[in-house]
Amino acid sequence: MAEINFDLLSKITQAPGAPGFESRIRQVIQASLEGYGDESYVDNIGNLILLKRGFREDASEKPVMVDAHMDEIGFMVSYIEDSGFVRFGTLGGFDPKTLTAQRVIIHGQKDMIGILGTKAIHMMSPEERKKAPKLEDYFIDLGLPKSEIEKYISIGNPITRERDLLELGDCLTTKSLDNRISVYILVEAFKALGEVPYDTYAVFSVQEEVGLRGADVATHRIDPEFAICLDTTIANDTLGAQKHDYVTELGKGAGIKVADGYVISSSRMVDFLKSVADRNEIAWQAEALLKGGGTNAGMMQRKGKRSAIIGGISIPTRYLHQVTESVHKEDVKACIDLLVASLETLDKHHWER
Repeated sequence: MAEINFDLLSKITQAPGAPGFESRIRQVIQASLEGYGDESYVDNIGNLILLKRGFREDASEKPVMVDAHMDEIGFMVSYIEDSGFVRFGTLGGFDPKTLTAQRVIIHGQKDMIGILGTKAIHMMSPEERKKAPKLEDYFIDLGLPKSEIEKYISIGNPITRERDLLELGDCLTTKSLDNRISVYILVEAFKALGEVPYDTYAVFSVQEEVGLRGADVATHRIDPEFAICLDTTIANDTLGAQKHDYVTELGKGAGIKVADGYVISSSRMVDFLKSVADRNEIAWQAEALLKGGGTNAGMMQRKGKRSAIIGGISIPTRYLHQVTESVHKEDVKACIDLLVASLETLDKHHWER
């Protein structure tokens, strides 16, 4: 696999796309894949779906669905105070303490950068200093009066976090690698694909962070025989964690999903992905996320008429749902290589139970 395309990944991570407001990241993906695939469309909920037709006579009878959700956790404007401070609600799951001292972008008539403000420590009582922060403690400061803000910002406008992509040693770090690193992997894999045996649908789904909604719709429409979910997973290989709580480790290869909070992967797909990785000398590690957290794999398994033979390729990621999410470059390459090799050889495996 070639080196990481830093410029493309930067465009993918920086494009805004809070749940329900994915149009700008969708446009980046469409531009990146222009000329690839045999068919593409955007469905009514906003999923971007590309089809590469298979070469077998029964190609359309055993469709393959590969999903990478393109939304990112974000916020929505809920109220503008007379003082000009902006109140907001969340779109997705947040740990409130990670919001301190961060910048955000409100996407209204124009993009406006704001600061997530809260009470200064100098003004906190001893009791307040000991308490964990709550979401309602925060507000957005745009540095402008309400009359100026309302020219561009309205209740219901989406808000995303502001943080550039950086190389950090052997790693890459920024906000929203959950799940933009999977978007990048699916884009690069789709471009690298040779012939595939079965009709293969690349689905860039919406609204995963608020209930797996896009994957629900896409799975119902495609009704896949085989399904692979691409998403980040916890790499808890840091100080203070015991090794049995790591889930995955950075630099140890692609994660092959055994289970998460919403799915138990098909043993047939797990065995297939492992065999492909071993045959192609691709580094991999088993992922069993048993203590919580789930992915679109759950919807992909259950929402088709036939139920899909489901599995997942997971990207080990530190500091999930923070603006410092980090992945290892070699893991990213391994995930691309594993996905390409798997999609090209699906018909070479013995799928009998």
